[in-house]
Amino acid sequence: MIYLHAIDPIAFSLGPVQVHWYGLMYLLAFFSAWALGRSRVRAGRLPGVDMNGFSDLLFYSMMGVVLGGRIGYMLFYAFDALLANPLILFKVWEGGMSFHGGMLGVLIAAAWWTRRQRLHVFDVIDFIAPLVPLGLGFGRLGNFIGAELWGKFTHAGWGVIFPHAPELQNLSSAQVQAEYAAGALDRFARHPSQLYEAALEGVVMFVVLWTFSMKPRARYAVSGLFALLYGVFRFAVEFVRVPDNGLYVAFGWLTRGQILSLPLVAAGLLLLWLSRRAPVLQPVPVTEAAK
Repeated sequence: MIYLHAIDPIAFSLGPVQVHWYGLMYLLAFFSAWALGRSRVRAGRLPGVDMNGFSDLLFYSMMGVVLGGRIGYMLFYAFDALLANPLILFKVWEGGMSFHGGMLGVLIAAAWWTRRQRLHVFDVIDFIAPLVPLGLGFGRLGNFIGAELWGKFTHAGWGVIFPHAPELQNLSSAQVQAEYAAGALDRFARHPSQLYEAALEGVVMFVVLWTFSMKPRARYAVSGLFALLYGVFRFAVEFVRVPDNGLYVAFGWLTRGQILSLPLVAAGLLLLWLSRRAPVLQPVPVTEAAK
């Protein structure tokens, strides 16, 4: 089945203010992290930290995601555009966020918060890791709704036609609708790579990490599993996703996203190896930890 993408990126308007689906996906991402995090705090999965402490951690992490994600995207994928117009850095509603930049932002924010709390930084990262995948999934849904980061052609009788893709930019909306109805655009059906990533990075990673972290695990284990899964999933999906700026970095197939994912795979394996002899943080009910 071939689907013509026709989703309005604007969810609704409040007078002159337009609320984009992309922004709403970020709100859902932060809300899911808040709800899941509160559950883990109540279970004592971060001993010594109460709800107020968790709220601070979440706030700093949110700032790290937004600032790191946007700055990382502009540096990794749109540096020329940033040099031409530095103000584009603040146009987050137009899309353009880097996971790798957002991850660095969260790590910096968590490390800063951890130092103040006098906790081990990887105990905090292990706590945060299971809260992230649902947010990644919502972000990829935002990418799909915004018709960005599309996949390669499927060359089959299924896929998604994105009207704003280069091959259709010269057609009006009426022409796109007419040619789609006549089946003339079937050859332009693409992989919905955003939905693949939403399923793998969002649903699958959440189920695996949440289930794995329900029992006390050795330090580094949850973080390592997160890094390994994301690196592998992102590397795999890049094969059916159009490379950023349409350019391959090496060998005629290696993308920048794949190169940025390789260090995550290596870091994940290293952390899992380190977890073999690391201590296991035992839960302490929040009522006891708050005393």
